[in-house]
Amino acid sequence: MGSDLVEMGYLDIVFLGTGTSQGVPVIGCDCEVCRSKESKDQRLRSSVLITSDKQTKLCIDAGPDFRYQMLKENVCGLDAILVTHSHRDHVGGLDEVRSFNYLQQSRMPIYANKYAVEGIKTEFAYAFAQNQYPGLPQFDLREITPQDKIIVKELEIQPIEVMHFKLPTLAYRIGKFAYITDAKTISNKEKQKLYGLDCLVVNALRKEEHFSHFTLKEALNLIKEVKPQKAYLTHISHFLGLQDEIEQTLPANVHLAYDGLRLRIEQ
Repeated sequence: MGSDLVEMGYLDIVFLGTGTSQGVPVIGCDCEVCRSKESKDQRLRSSVLITSDKQTKLCIDAGPDFRYQMLKENVCGLDAILVTHSHRDHVGGLDEVRSFNYLQQSRMPIYANKYAVEGIKTEFAYAFAQNQYPGLPQFDLREITPQDKIIVKELEIQPIEVMHFKLPTLAYRIGKFAYITDAKTISNKEKQKLYGLDCLVVNALRKEEHFSHFTLKEALNLIKEVKPQKAYLTHISHFLGLQDEIEQTLPANVHLAYDGLRLRIEQ
């Protein structure tokens, strides 16, 4: 007699960094957050590592801390990097894919929208030069739109367009998990892609108004609207406050992410 049980897949998520562009602590700052000895208050630049049950590995963004983050998690192979946008705190570490080029003997697939593609080509012009010096990073740069579906091995990834002030930026959904950073507004059309989630990660820079990032209140309003089972806040600045104090003020299904936080999302 056949079994009715179906083996469920899963995604393991590791928060490699949860800080804003300067990280936390900020150089030269003497505020209580930057002086905190609590490890959860110390934040590298924002990025997540996603590993499927079939061991497909993806990174969302590769900022200036990318090398240290890969070493810390002992990552010896990556199948692709998903880029949200080309600001330096999100792509500054892309030169480090040289190690993966060597280990995997292949170019690194990098998915990005047209604005980020242009930014990466400018920032890393030497990697695209006609006469290349040996040992340069090898990018397989793939331009995508919010209408595309990305397939990386067994994973299907849905890009979602959000606005970082006037810059179109990409969020990503994989199954019942979605990751948004550096967003200020999302159109109603793109917001439809955020319903039915088990886990939503979204940026929450600080409490005070900001021209290009969600405030804490705006992030909580989005979470309330799309109703994920759980939500985690990331891309956090020292202005938001101490981890333990802010955590106590949040709804029961919402948490501040922190560097090293690990989640398993059933798919």
